[in-house]
Amino acid sequence: MGDLTDKDYVVIVQCEIVKQRCSGYFCEKAFNERTGGFAAYPKDKAYRTLYLTCGGCCGRALHRKLAHLARKIKQREGIERDGIVVQLSSCITQDNHHGPPCPHLDYLKTLIARLRLDVREDTAISELAEKRRAEGIYKAKGAACEGD
Repeated sequence: MGDLTDKDYVVIVQCEIVKQRCSGYFCEKAFNERTGGFAAYPKDKAYRTLYLTCGGCCGRALHRKLAHLARKIKQREGIERDGIVVQLSSCITQDNHHGPPCPHLDYLKTLIARLRLDVREDTAISELAEKRRAEGIYKAKGAACEGD
């Protein structure tokens, strides 16, 4: 992935199911404060942001949404695909109070890669969820799922 200072547009993707009850406040706060999954973004750079959902299981709608964005933003503003980064929210990538990581996570990454867009994982990192991961209540990132 390219340098984050070379990015102009951050697309934050949230789980459709989780979004039915979650306002996205903690993801937005993490982005604005450059904490959690956004800690690597320079604090002194202004980014355009767009919040999308995956479109629901299996997430295939995300491909259409991102393809439309990439096409329109190039036509209207001259922003190329390499100026866009897709940030998959923690409700998709992490075991947390919303549920386990998305069972379609690898598929979502494949769809994003086919569009030649950079992808990053995680948004807000909850202290309580981190504590529960340390206690073994939630699985740590990369841990095998039950039945594997």
